[in-house]
Amino acid sequence: MNETLRMIKTRRSVKKYKDVPVEKEKLESIIEAGLCAASGLNMQSPVILAVTDKETVQKLSRLNAGHDTVLRRIDPFYGAPCVLIVLADKSKPTYVYDGSLVMGNMLLAAHSLGLGACWIHRAKETFETDEGKAILKEIGIEGDYEGIGNCIVGYSDMVPADKPRRENRVYYID
Repeated sequence: MNETLRMIKTRRSVKKYKDVPVEKEKLESIIEAGLCAASGLNMQSPVILAVTDKETVQKLSRLNAGHDTVLRRIDPFYGAPCVLIVLADKSKPTYVYDGSLVMGNMLLAAHSLGLGACWIHRAKETFETDEGKAILKEIGIEGDYEGIGNCIVGYSDMVPADKPRRENRVYYID
């Protein structure tokens, strides 16, 4: 089987991580894969905030947890040592789609490098708060950016179960 297709078919969401930092070279490769994602009219509106500082990761997890009204997890980042946050410029008409493609590329890149990863929602809500806005301002991200997703990354401390794919999701018009 083609290696790219194998990666797509075997990637799973990881929800438990070892307390081991991810090598900078691997993070840079994941980020590069994200930045190579397709974007509408090649506007390249998404930006990536790479966070490996343990205190900041915990702060972001806490902010995210405050918006978790369904599962109410204490740590929605599952102990991951790194979070790659995708934000996109809301003035671009395809910003949500472009940011989603960045997220998809990063999830696959992490898997291809032997790392676990998972898309954690509520980046939008996190960066709509005063605390979230202050974080962006502090590092120089200005403009009308919306959080698209949090890509948590690290060394897996679990073996994700294979889950069956639902049927009847493709319709052909020949």
